[in-house]
Amino acid sequence: MKRSALLLILLTISPLLAQNLQINYDFGEGRKFFTSTLEMYKPDDWGATFWFVDMDYNTTGNRSVSLTYWEIARYIKIPKMGQLSATVQYNDGYAPWGSLGQVWLGGVSHPLNLGFITLPVDLLYRSMYGSASPDFQVTVVFFKSFLNDKLTLTGFVDVWTQDKAAEDGKNIVFLTEPQLWYNVWQNLHLGGEIEFSYHFLPSDKFEIMPTLGMKWNF
Repeated sequence: MKRSALLLILLTISPLLAQNLQINYDFGEGRKFFTSTLEMYKPDDWGATFWFVDMDYNTTGNRSVSLTYWEIARYIKIPKMGQLSATVQYNDGYAPWGSLGQVWLGGVSHPLNLGFITLPVDLLYRSMYGSASPDFQVTVVFFKSFLNDKLTLTGFVDVWTQDKAAEDGKNIVFLTEPQLWYNVWQNLHLGGEIEFSYHFLPSDKFEIMPTLGMKWNF
């Protein structure tokens, strides 16, 4: 599954409505299936709303939807606090092995300007259904274009805490999905991503999952 970088990027660089559809083929070990991602971002006078829906197509036989996951986030500008925003987010989904978690998150977001690049950062309190205690999450987003905006490198880094599956205590979960896209014609982009993860369900080990795909910006 993916966590989009689009929202936090657009909060800092674009006043426009934006949406896109991605189709990726996953070459990861034991995977070999397509994933679709539909995203939409809409700003307003108070902030912005963003949602996306992921679907894996890996059902035995007809390769219909085997996993679905979605996130929705609301960002609200904080008056007289510059670029600082408050945010409330909700994540949910279902997979062949069961629920992907019912997660509420709340916190603040602020861009970190490093000069050559701006990195939007979320600091979040994380509450997952059934968790023994609250957790915390940090999200950092990166975006850089090259070749007169023909080539785009984008992605995110998520780090959060989560209950261990079979014993007391917490795991630190790491997930990053750098994407590289080349604009081949008008709204059509070709490229893909590489997912790097550690303790990311259903696995408890470090994994690398490359994909190739296409993206259409509406």
